[in-house]
Amino acid sequence: MNSIEGTQETINAYLHDHDISRLSDDAVFKVMSTGQEYKGKKAIEELLSYFYSVAFSANFLQKDLIVTQDKAVLEADFYRTQLLEFAGIKPKEGEVHVPLCVVYQVKDDKITGAHIYFESDALR
Repeated sequence: MNSIEGTQETINAYLHDHDISRLSDDAVFKVMSTGQEYKGKKAIEELLSYFYSVAFSANFLQKDLIVTQDKAVLEADFYRTQLLEFAGIKPKEGEVHVPLCVVYQVKDDKITGAHIYFESDALR
């Protein structure tokens, strides 16, 4: 069983150092608005690269992080520049700010899954 401290360390390393080794080999990330699933470290790494470096030149500002023994909930502001059309929405001038919430599942100090809630309508 995880400790809250272990889960906190895992999530912090993943969020702040982009430490992909904190993912389990069979981790699954699901984008809740589309139902798309990304399975395994390579697919998740490609998703994150696309999201933060290809479709957007972006980062996130953490607003809140709630951690239990086997879950972590991140509330953040996804921000910077939209580079490509995303979810049928063309890029606009200036900085974008999109509410982001991710619910992570953690087991044995590895992230085994995440449900991603991204309010793409905020791009309009």
